[in-house]
Amino acid sequence: MSDGALIDRFLEMMAAERGASRNTLVAYRRDLEQAADGVKGALGDADAAALRKLMADYRSLAASSAARKLSALRQFFAFLLDEGDRADNPALDIARPATQRPLPRILTHADVERLFEQAGEEASGEAPPAAAVRMLLLLELLYGSGLRASELVSLPRRAIAGTSEYLIVRGKGDKERLVPLSQRAREAFERWLPLVADGSPWLFPSGKAHVSRVRLFQMLRDLAARAGVDPAGVSPHVLRHAFATHLLEGGADLRALQLMLGHADIATTEIYTHVDSRRLVELVNRRHPLAHMDGVDGKAPSA
Repeated sequence: MSDGALIDRFLEMMAAERGASRNTLVAYRRDLEQAADGVKGALGDADAAALRKLMADYRSLAASSAARKLSALRQFFAFLLDEGDRADNPALDIARPATQRPLPRILTHADVERLFEQAGEEASGEAPPAAAVRMLLLLELLYGSGLRASELVSLPRRAIAGTSEYLIVRGKGDKERLVPLSQRAREAFERWLPLVADGSPWLFPSGKAHVSRVRLFQMLRDLAARAGVDPAGVSPHVLRHAFATHLLEGGADLRALQLMLGHADIATTEIYTHVDSRRLVELVNRRHPLAHMDGVDGKAPSA
């Protein structure tokens, strides 16, 4: 079977069984077709030596890009192995390029407070502008529930129903998860819902669809400028980072945070632990048994 046919079968499996998004499928196809062009002979018959040479050709790429291409190869050959088209997975013998995940930009508690103060002030009064009420709800859901921008703007009109304390969000790979819904967010929702056009299937409609991620980004930066917060440091993703970081600082469990953020791998969530070093020092000083024992001089030893 030709490489093209094998790649098509692999992508069909990824879509049907793993719920891979369209963007993911496009990226896999691009990486695998590039690999097929880069090896001698058929990609489906390639051995570890051929794949090592292929990965060597990727040395000029960023480590993260090369790692993504290797991941696509590993999953492709795993599929061929499962289907009985191969007896091995040669990509498993290839060392993963060393990558250094960039640390997320963090908003301070004071920055977040200024954003909320500005949004709350603009949405106050008896007849505030609809855009201000919408902005307040968007902010509550970004920071209060840690939603991705794409998840937030595409929320259906009935995403918040009854007295539930949770939202059911459809995230990456079309997977559903529960995320917390604060009382503040519910109050903002109750103010916003009557302003949503009748018949709209979206909670945040715009034209024939919903508010775009680009527009959300622009609105947040405009709010930051009005609140006296550097707009360059504010985005939907930064607010999601702030949600995660501030929860960890407050003592949240890493596994619970992983579920709320919708991370498939807890290693992705662990990046937030770097900002928690100060809390760990304080925890040792306050909670460690030695912190409450007298030293030889009658004084409590320092941690």
